[in-house]
Amino acid sequence: MIRVAGLRKTYGGFPAVVGSDFEVSEGEIFGVVGPNGAGKTTTLKTLAGLIEPTEGTVEIGAYDAGDAEMRRHLGFLPEESPLYEDMTARSYLRFFADLYDVPREEATRRTEDTLDRLELEHRDRRLGDMSKGMKRKVAIARSLVNDPDLLIYDEPASGLDPLTTNYVLEFTRELAERGKTVVFSAHNLYHVESVCDRVVIMNRGEIVARGTVPEIREEHGETTYRVFATVPVEGSEATDDGRYLRTVGDMAAVEAVRVEAEFAGGGVADIRTDEPSLEDVFLDIAGRPPAAREDGRGRADSAAAARADGGREGERTDSGDDRGTW
Repeated sequence: MIRVAGLRKTYGGFPAVVGSDFEVSEGEIFGVVGPNGAGKTTTLKTLAGLIEPTEGTVEIGAYDAGDAEMRRHLGFLPEESPLYEDMTARSYLRFFADLYDVPREEATRRTEDTLDRLELEHRDRRLGDMSKGMKRKVAIARSLVNDPDLLIYDEPASGLDPLTTNYVLEFTRELAERGKTVVFSAHNLYHVESVCDRVVIMNRGEIVARGTVPEIREEHGETTYRVFATVPVEGSEATDDGRYLRTVGDMAAVEAVRVEAEFAGGGVADIRTDEPSLEDVFLDIAGRPPAAREDGRGRADSAAAARADGGREGERTDSGDDRGTW
């Protein structure tokens, strides 16, 4: 579905994205995460055809990302998505359906079904009078009005209450089950971990980790084991329930604790595995100094990176209405 090779984007010589390579399969939920200025938004807007890459290729199915025809197969939800506030939800979605030449009867069925699933009420209320959560649901419905094969969602649950966030995450899973491909970015890494099939972690414009969450944990995280013995063992601490806890890093050490406990006339009462969350791994990776690149074309200025990733490309779309977005 998506093939990205050697993607590089610079602004006035400053590299916002540096040599990204990845593929996304049809029907997959693919997460892109990273700190502010990591290159996430630049990457997503390049996939959506809003930004032209400085170097590299971005292919969406049979199309180049910059091909206007590709956009008929795309639903894009930017982090900030101003709406036409004098319209109602229904009139707004009909307007966008007309832009895509969706037959009126089909457009009505499609938008009503989507709004039903998102539990949006007051569909004839002015958008300007709606809450942020209601507006976000309308924006999600807009991204689906043309029944796209690919959805690019940048912070779809940003600023929403927990209940609305749960609706959005569940709906994202349903979209993948219906065969849609979803590229998903979020600052809340629990959301990413709960819905994404695979993830790339970006830092300073580069992809620094990739794979399923278990694969990333295994490669970049550290699993520990808490062993509770019934008798004191070397390095253990007494717990409130009368047992003795020792934390070790591998199963060989767990076995050594068991042997020691049995030698002392006791045994192992419980073993608990502590795996790092995606957030734990992310914080570790994001806190590392930038790796030196052989081509000398990396970047290290995080403040400038944040300005580039959230600034210049935003000028293309954040104009107070929906022109330039889908």
